[in-house]
Amino acid sequence: MCENAGHPLEEFRKVNVAGTEHLARSAAASGVKRLIYVSSIGVNGLLTDFGRPFSETDTAFPHNAYAISKWEAEQALHRVAKETGLEVVIVRPPLVYGAGAPGNFAQMLKVLAKGIPLPLASVHNWRSLIYIENLVDALILCTTHPAAAGQTYLVSDGEDISTPDLLRHLGAAMKHPARLFPCPQALLKLAGLLTGKSDQIERLLGSLQLDSRKICSELGWQPPYTLQEGLWLTARPNQVTL
Repeated sequence: MCENAGHPLEEFRKVNVAGTEHLARSAAASGVKRLIYVSSIGVNGLLTDFGRPFSETDTAFPHNAYAISKWEAEQALHRVAKETGLEVVIVRPPLVYGAGAPGNFAQMLKVLAKGIPLPLASVHNWRSLIYIENLVDALILCTTHPAAAGQTYLVSDGEDISTPDLLRHLGAAMKHPARLFPCPQALLKLAGLLTGKSDQIERLLGSLQLDSRKICSELGWQPPYTLQEGLWLTARPNQVTL
């Protein structure tokens, strides 16, 4: 994994920057008209102030090596577009979820399935997510809509949710109700610091909202699935997971 390399930024650059630019130039040389690039909301930053979502007009503030490489890849694609005429559309999603989702989302499902109590009842945050089918639908639209050429879009389910409510929705769908209890956030942050998991704790406690109105207004896009439907479809395969 690039994150564990001695120089993670250089490793990410090999794939996300050099690899993407090479692909784009090869596509242009082969007559491809448009390239859709899935970037990351991490280009905007790690967290947002409560109730103040990221938008496409915000100054980029990538927070780690992966996000930096994604931002640099976006810039490389703009150069290729200028030099070759290739149409580039950049899409920055937040956390993508769906059946079989890896990472932190999979860990949440495992914890819920085992009935492990979680000290998150007092968390008051807002998180933007996107269901995989909604993301695919947005990407398909970006391949064909004339107005999408040269644009950057933030995409989400269009509904934000707190970490406790996310766990409650998933637990209900799994028939393993979330067992939440209150705990001071200062203690949770201290635990994250002591265990080397500060980033994970920040994601659980902090807000990360994005404003997806641009793609809705310019392309007429609407997510085909609601947040509740997406969470239900994600969690249902885990109903009997123990």
